[in-house]
Amino acid sequence: MNKIKGIIFDMDNTLLKSRIDFKAMKNETFHFLVSRGILPQELDITNHTTSTIVEEAMKTRLMTEKLQSEMWEIPRRFEMDGMKDAELEAGVVEILEELKGGYQMAVVTNNSVLAAEIALKDHDILDFFDLVVGREQMKSLKPSPDGFQYILDRCSGISTEEWISVGDSWIDGKASSAAGIKFISYQGDFEKMKRMGVHPYASINDIRELKGLV
Repeated sequence: MNKIKGIIFDMDNTLLKSRIDFKAMKNETFHFLVSRGILPQELDITNHTTSTIVEEAMKTRLMTEKLQSEMWEIPRRFEMDGMKDAELEAGVVEILEELKGGYQMAVVTNNSVLAAEIALKDHDILDFFDLVVGREQMKSLKPSPDGFQYILDRCSGISTEEWISVGDSWIDGKASSAAGIKFISYQGDFEKMKRMGVHPYASINDIRELKGLV
């Protein structure tokens, strides 16, 4: 294995114990798009996330700038509300302090950059990261690899093989793998990952276990 020089973190339920109601956010976004005639009511959203529902909507080429703006207000509201009382995952400060200086560290999140930076700053961990990439920097959200590619493009001194990523969701793994970056599952749902075609390089239950993998 190449010496690891860069680590990409997901944010919700990886760095922070998210209080975002992802199910309600997904449902409200879906119903908005159905009500505007963009998506069909009968679309099965069981295995969808908000980001993949948005992707389906964008594929229709019916999304005007006004509709996009109205749609994004829904997840933005859920994100800001969910970040208000969020707490750090156990061991996050400890592992970030241990890794700082030895690695380039970045965050890739489907949240808005503003919501992400506020949450990270409120918990005094924003300064640990060299880059925070939110949906504004991506053409497509995770599970698309766009956010990871954004980092690869800006950290050209580090090869793809010298990065690893860590996240809790199948969309993190799918995006990471599509960018050619080894994915470490943190407290992930193995069955769902397998069902969605995600095969982690390693899995951990405590974020501090990351040290043994780099």
